[in-house]
Amino acid sequence: MRITEINVLPVEGDERLKAFVTIKFDGCFIVRDVKVIKGNKGYFVAMPAKKMKDGTYKDLVHPLDRRTREMLEEHVLGAYRKVLQENGKFEDVVSNC
Repeated sequence: MRITEINVLPVEGDERLKAFVTIKFDGCFIVRDVKVIKGNKGYFVAMPAKKMKDGTYKDLVHPLDRRTREMLEEHVLGAYRKVLQENGKFEDVVSNC
């Protein structure tokens, strides 16, 4: 499965949440509400999650192995960097993985 499209919607005014992202795979499968988060050690990609009755969150979709997670994070953060550059913002977006 390959990523065929990434749409990034930057979020203004939030210290941690930097963008919402939609990812299209093979031109036929979409995952919405992926988030770009600025953490203490750098940026990371958070998968869409559902709040459970006990107050915890459970990912709705997620990569099953490290290699896939790293590839996904690299593509999403690269798309986020590109949007920042196009908007004249030059934040140093470094992954923490």
